[in-house]
Amino acid sequence: MADAVPDRRDPDDPSILLIRGSQREAAGDWLAARDAYRQAVATQPGEPTPRMFLAHALERMEQHGEALLAYYRAITDAQRQGRWLDQASTPPAILERVTYAMRYVKAGRRRAFEMVLAPVLARHGRAALRRFEECLALHVGERRALPADSRQQPSFLYFPGLPTSPYFDHANFPWIDSLERQTDAIRAELSAVLPQAERSERVFADDTAERQGLGNDQGAPTWTGFYFYRHGERRDENHALCPRTSAALEALPLVRIREHAPEVMFSVLTPGTHILPHRGVTNTRIVCHLPLVIPDDCALVVGGEMHRWREGRAVVFDDTFEHEAWNRGTQTRVVLIIDVWNPHLTAAEREAVAALVEASGDFNRAAAT
Repeated sequence: MADAVPDRRDPDDPSILLIRGSQREAAGDWLAARDAYRQAVATQPGEPTPRMFLAHALERMEQHGEALLAYYRAITDAQRQGRWLDQASTPPAILERVTYAMRYVKAGRRRAFEMVLAPVLARHGRAALRRFEECLALHVGERRALPADSRQQPSFLYFPGLPTSPYFDHANFPWIDSLERQTDAIRAELSAVLPQAERSERVFADDTAERQGLGNDQGAPTWTGFYFYRHGERRDENHALCPRTSAALEALPLVRIREHAPEVMFSVLTPGTHILPHRGVTNTRIVCHLPLVIPDDCALVVGGEMHRWREGRAVVFDDTFEHEAWNRGTQTRVVLIIDVWNPHLTAAEREAVAALVEASGDFNRAAAT
């Protein structure tokens, strides 16, 4: 009789762990199934399929909060890899599970966000937040956004019912004349801090993002910022160094969303640098430029419409339209960039948007852990 051949399969192989988990599922042992799927996830954290199976086990164990985060992470990981985008990009063997996971995530995220938004709704009433309700439905994937202008494509949050235009008329901003009158004082403070290289921060987070976002036919591209706010965090020392600029900024309707907004800086673009075409995250927040130092041959293009900065003349635009900027001159270009609320939002809608963005950020961070 021949000797038995030992099973040499790696017990930590993800495919073996998935089989083991499925066997435990079939036996009704959801605790053991969950543990097997967790092992598979730990072995391949970027692979979405084991995480989806883990989410299912967590759901059956009535651990709904964890299940929601796991389903969401599985879907977002897959779609970042170009998978699970539609029936053609989803393996038939898991299509039913993926479809179910998407329904679960839509409903679960809405419930999670509605809990956070309940105090806002109680303060203002449903009638005041009718447009926001549509925004929420779009954000959780219950409906698809169809902006009136196809050039407008927010990457994160679309608020319906707002006027659509790449650039905004100055008449929408009662504060803009006052800001422009302070150009000389702001530029004087810029001149004092610009030589302090240690206070300059690169705009892009890393070399890869910078290579993808910048070009320069004259050498290495450089886009840096002297920040007053970054990702909503106030740079107190920079405010102290520029008190006139700080006072001017604090008088504006800055977007204030924890860990997200505003972004406010002296934006410094060296000669030859081209900020390549890109789009912003939401039409609830718009961008104001106060031009301070503008050499020849510098421009901003939003939605295909070119604007040439004039020192002391502010321009406000919707960055959810594709936009780019360049400095083809021989000197450094500097504008003061300011995030402000879209003027067509009501105070109640601003409050609701801020609460939703904060809740969405908290949810995404929890799902990523």
